[in-house]
Amino acid sequence: MQDLGNTQFFNVAIEPENGAKIILSTVYEALTEKGYNPVNQIVGYIMSGDPTYITSHKNARSLIMKVERDELVEEMLKQYIEANHWK
Repeated sequence: MQDLGNTQFFNVAIEPENGAKIILSTVYEALTEKGYNPVNQIVGYIMSGDPTYITSHKNARSLIMKVERDELVEEMLKQYIEANHWK
């Protein structure tokens, strides 16, 4: 049984930049080129896990499925915090 009196730590391994960040960028570009709203489509994918939210253009669907959805959220949150100087 866990000791609920202590704070748990969640450590995330630092991934190379060619991971989730590059994949999100490629998927965003592919969705934009096909005329979709990339934010809505990526959110739909993350919330549902349904890869059909992502176009197959530029192999985007296959690429995004190589990364766990929680890793995508982590990368987006990290970029948001860094962009807003919440360090």
